[in-house]
Amino acid sequence: MPRKLRQLRSELRRGRWSIDRQSGTSHQIWKHPLVPDREVNLAGHDGDDAKHYQERDVREALRRSREVERRRQQP
Repeated sequence: MPRKLRQLRSELRRGRWSIDRQSGTSHQIWKHPLVPDREVNLAGHDGDDAKHYQERDVREALRRSREVERRRQQP
């Protein structure tokens, strides 16, 4: 069963991603301060089911931001 977009947005917030800009009423572009070359576009309302590519994009973005943060913490 697909997750709701509200869950994906919550995961992005916990991963220190924030809304960079919003297009219309349902498109949000998310960015992370340490990953300037990566954006996540989530289209839809909170109660909508997430598409498989949206779940994949969020999972990959969170993996990438964790990797960058981990590298910054190493001496």
